[in-house]
Amino acid sequence: MSLKTGRSRRRNINAEIQKLGNAKNPLTVFTFQEISAATGNFNAEKMVVEDLPPNKEPLKWNTRMKISEGAARGLEYLHDVSNPTMIYRDFKASNILLDDEFNPKLSDFGLAKLGPTGGKDHVSTRVMGTYGYCAPEYALMGQLTTKSDVYSFGVVFLELITGRRVIDTARPTAEQNLINWAQPLFKDRNMFTMMAAPLLENKFPVKCHFQALAVAAMCLQEEAETRPLIADVVTALEHLTSNKDDAKGCTGDSKSSSLHVDTVKGRSFHGDREV
Repeated sequence: MSLKTGRSRRRNINAEIQKLGNAKNPLTVFTFQEISAATGNFNAEKMVVEDLPPNKEPLKWNTRMKISEGAARGLEYLHDVSNPTMIYRDFKASNILLDDEFNPKLSDFGLAKLGPTGGKDHVSTRVMGTYGYCAPEYALMGQLTTKSDVYSFGVVFLELITGRRVIDTARPTAEQNLINWAQPLFKDRNMFTMMAAPLLENKFPVKCHFQALAVAAMCLQEEAETRPLIADVVTALEHLTSNKDDAKGCTGDSKSSSLHVDTVKGRSFHGDREV
């Protein structure tokens, strides 16, 4: 829940409580101490991006995957458990709160919308949200679906993998937009290792890194219908996190991995749940 001031705060809080109450969804109330502990992880000592201050520890690979899986589970709840379905609409890195053990919780539901009803396949609405995280069909035509959230998740997931901000004007022109920079690289497997966050210093399982990029690429498909369901993304991330110490899982090198993003684009995780 977003905390604003004065009349705006009361109006937004009351609206959110009414919305959740009508949908018969549980409303979790956090104490000030819990919020302080969660937001305490958003500081210079625990960063993902490259401009890490000296003598500060970056997030490790396993922690990045843990955060990604937990955040995806939050979206899965909104899409598949909540009745009616809810579309988060503003999924971005700054809306993910972390506790002391880096367990994520989604925050700020001020832009959330109820999913389509009456046989419609999307919700038509005014475009809001944060530049860089909005799905193409939503940004261009105002057509909102749960797959729009999947796209936004793909952006955040790619930020965690690469250590880059979605928009970074300090970079060369061709690299300022994370998605525009990454799309050509998704097609060239030889470029995958260079997409890893420099702060990881190559301390990550290469096969797992390749598979994570494949998941991100699928979430970032331009056509909404070709993106996976968030439940399938959760299943894929479960594989990446549960097998992090398994010699048969995500610890192989790039030569042992038969994965190529082109082979999974447009393919669902159903069946053998390939990633």
